[in-house]
Amino acid sequence: MHAFDILGDPVRRRILELLADGEQTSGAITEVIRAEFGISQPGVSQHLRVLRENGFTTVRAQGARRLYAVNSEPLREVDRWLARFRGIWEQHLDALATELARGRRERRRRGGTDGAPGDSPAGEERNHR
Repeated sequence: MHAFDILGDPVRRRILELLADGEQTSGAITEVIRAEFGISQPGVSQHLRVLRENGFTTVRAQGARRLYAVNSEPLREVDRWLARFRGIWEQHLDALATELARGRRERRRRGGTDGAPGDSPAGEERNHR
């Protein structure tokens, strides 16, 4: 299975989010997933199995309990794939940051107004009519 097939399922993404905070028992994971998604314990077990078999989680036995943890290697592969596209949105975010800074400088230059209606004398006239 491709990593995005695994991550495309909201239940599996939520399980990984839970495990990002640290190792958890299958029972604790099941409790949260059942409450949030309303699926059965066998359904949660299936999602855990898919994550485990595809390398996204590790599991270790502690007595009768099974403790799950995130395996970061498949996530690093996803990150490497996304890196090709990261420049696209980073450029846009950089441009947005530049425009926000330009707007702040302009507001300071004008005396602290943010250009919202009612901040300028013309806006005040419109509001009093």
